[in-house]
Amino acid sequence: MNQVLTHRGPDGEGCHVKGAIGLGHRRLAVIDPSSAGHQPMESADGGAWITYNGEIYNFREIRDALQQHGHRFRSNSDTEVLLSAYREWGLGCLERCNGMFAFGLWDERLERLWVARDRLGVKPLFYCKLPTCFVFASEIKAILCHPRVERTLDLEALAYFLALNYTPAPHTLFKNIRQLLPGHYLVVGRDGHVQETEYWDLAYRKPEARSRAAWVEGFAHLLEDSVRLRLVSDVPFGAFLSGGVDSSSVAYWMSRHLESPVKTFSIGFDHESYDELPHARQVAHVIGADHHEEIVTSDAAALLPKLVWHAEEPTADSSMVAMYQLAAMTRRFVTVALTGDGADEILAGYETYRASHLHRLYRRLPRWLRDGLITPLVHRLPVSDAKLSLDFKLRRFVAAGELTWEDAHATWRLIHDAALRRRLLSPVWGRPGTDADAVDLYRAAFARTAGRRPLDRMLYVDTRLYLPNDMLVKVDRMTMAHGLEAREPYLDYRLVEFAAQAPPELKLRWMYKGLFAESCG
Repeated sequence: MNQVLTHRGPDGEGCHVKGAIGLGHRRLAVIDPSSAGHQPMESADGGAWITYNGEIYNFREIRDALQQHGHRFRSNSDTEVLLSAYREWGLGCLERCNGMFAFGLWDERLERLWVARDRLGVKPLFYCKLPTCFVFASEIKAILCHPRVERTLDLEALAYFLALNYTPAPHTLFKNIRQLLPGHYLVVGRDGHVQETEYWDLAYRKPEARSRAAWVEGFAHLLEDSVRLRLVSDVPFGAFLSGGVDSSSVAYWMSRHLESPVKTFSIGFDHESYDELPHARQVAHVIGADHHEEIVTSDAAALLPKLVWHAEEPTADSSMVAMYQLAAMTRRFVTVALTGDGADEILAGYETYRASHLHRLYRRLPRWLRDGLITPLVHRLPVSDAKLSLDFKLRRFVAAGELTWEDAHATWRLIHDAALRRRLLSPVWGRPGTDADAVDLYRAAFARTAGRRPLDRMLYVDTRLYLPNDMLVKVDRMTMAHGLEAREPYLDYRLVEFAAQAPPELKLRWMYKGLFAESCG
């Protein structure tokens, strides 16, 4: 199980086996790369052991607080801080942690295992509960190495995958292997009883009474501080730079806090509608970056077997090809890279949010005009192979013309419609789970949020479904395939919660993310 995860931790390995517990670890040494940071790690009092993946960015502040309580430390690692925080505050220590993480912590005295995942689901965690044991790991392939784990197909998960191009948590394609949801933890007792708890969820409430300038200033301050926290590292780091405003702002704030030029990395394409290299070069020039770039060519299809092995869930996001090559190039220079991921989900950066507003206006048009004129005209448009071409977007828009705005938002996220899914599943159609409808997942997510404004409700749903199950899967698997750690400043929970409270009119403008654009000047 440990060996199959070598790519995630190429710098060392360790195991701890005693009585009821066995913990394994593959190490990517980022903070305190000395032997003092070796894992699995034992607490100072000998009462707990941990195997931990990720970073606690504010570990120094937590460490200072723990020292005030009498704790002493043998290393400079955030792993030891997390162990001591547990000994001091128990399960509630997660409320103090700002970071990305997945871990298993064994409490020797209580004889219980605590398995937790970070708030937004940046780091993955899979598990399998068997009659006589509980197995967990950062990737499915490690769990499949366990001799008692059966490889049984989950037809419901397959139906969701064919609709969405990704497998939504808690499902995986394997019937008895599950994903721990973001913001959740499990407590596994010595008797095998498993209790799941949600410790964090994103709340949308009535906006505070602030001026536009105050909202903009607050957002800019939190983004800068989020980038600052993610510069804590004992190994070289850089930034992914697409040329868009999200990654460009991250690189900019990095340049403000570093004495040496920021190392930036970009991938380009030989198809004009996909290529953003000119924008990336311009940003790199303005901030004085040490810039590196490569072009993705058509022979990248040869990488697909490797991508499938690393993606595993499965997922079918075509941008994984570019991310894989970007990570490979970046790892030649640095061990950590900051990214712009998450901005679209918290600041309404996708066109589907604007489309939802237009959808409500479209529904007010006479039925004869929609069905008799607009829809036929749209279906006569020539097909383009450009990225997100106009004909593609218009066809998807009118196809959802008769749905509620919530179902329309869900439908725009689907890849294959119900008829095509049924044809693809025809060899097994009729078995339990094959008729599972991904729109129901969206309806359930909409029902979970107390947000009242349509934009807030859509942002909540995408933050809980699309972001952790597609976008973050792509980034985590493709970067860790090369032993490269990706850090996402936009997913600092403080920034996410702040953006959630901002008025919709500050987040969604006709052409761009309003709150974000104003904070960039």
